[in-house]
Amino acid sequence: MDALEDLRDNQWRMADIIDLSLITNARRYFHKLLDARGIAYFLRKDGGRLFQIEQSKVEMVVRTAARARPMHLPKPPMHAVDHCRKEIRRELIKRVVEAMLQTGL
Repeated sequence: MDALEDLRDNQWRMADIIDLSLITNARRYFHKLLDARGIAYFLRKDGGRLFQIEQSKVEMVVRTAARARPMHLPKPPMHAVDHCRKEIRRELIKRVVEAMLQTGL
């Protein structure tokens, strides 16, 4: 019985390793887009709020990172993709807050 639990623990650890590689690739792509297009690229143009994040841009970063994985690796688990999306969103929120503070809002 203990061996089965150890096996399950090992599977979760493996998912965490894959999650880290996905996050690393997503951050790399996010920073490239941020340098090339600026923070305004990730914000809604037609929203009622001034600094509203456009979800489709965050999703595009995560999808691109998932597609950039080597072909011999399996598709990333759904919880790894969700975690990656949250990490990219957090980074973007941090950048938006910095931009708001610089403009004096």
